[in-house]
Amino acid sequence: MKHRSLQIIRDEHSSLAAMLQSMRRLVDMGPADEPEKYFDVLRAMLFYIDEFPERLHHPKETELLFPRVAASATSDVQATLERLNRDHEHSQHAVRDLYHSLMAWELLGEARRLAFSTAITQYVDAYLEHMRLEEQVILPAAEKLFTEADWQALDAAFEQNCDPLSGKYPVDPAYDRLFTRIVMRAPAPVGLG
Repeated sequence: MKHRSLQIIRDEHSSLAAMLQSMRRLVDMGPADEPEKYFDVLRAMLFYIDEFPERLHHPKETELLFPRVAASATSDVQATLERLNRDHEHSQHAVRDLYHSLMAWELLGEARRLAFSTAITQYVDAYLEHMRLEEQVILPAAEKLFTEADWQALDAAFEQNCDPLSGKYPVDPAYDRLFTRIVMRAPAPVGLG
């Protein structure tokens, strides 16, 4: 692949999709006889989503990728960009709402499980659709529209990301600890715990 940022974006999407699907699987499994460990892993997963995709990945798409595509995009691509920007505006609040709903289930009991389960299912479905649109509409548009200067700016920005879940890029030790915690504490088949 000619432009490193495209591969980084796709790798980050792949890692995030795996995390989201793992969360869905964990929720379906339930806490069984280890609720403390179970809720700890789900909190760590939500923290990862809030910390990495929300604070590093999305801003670079919103500030660098989307405006450059919008500058020369067709009306159908413009409509997709508007939707994706709305998703980004809403997603950070959605993660925090999920965190609150998870805490309600953990602290207030089984009566709150359905609310979290429903919310996480909707969130995962929406997020997977969001990434699909980026990969099938926005990235191909970027490949057609971008100049070499556009690619250099995007490549430089995304090369600074160090997604701990991709396993391909240098990882900040703090994120490495987070990833290790998730993998070691999550029950099989999601993790090794």
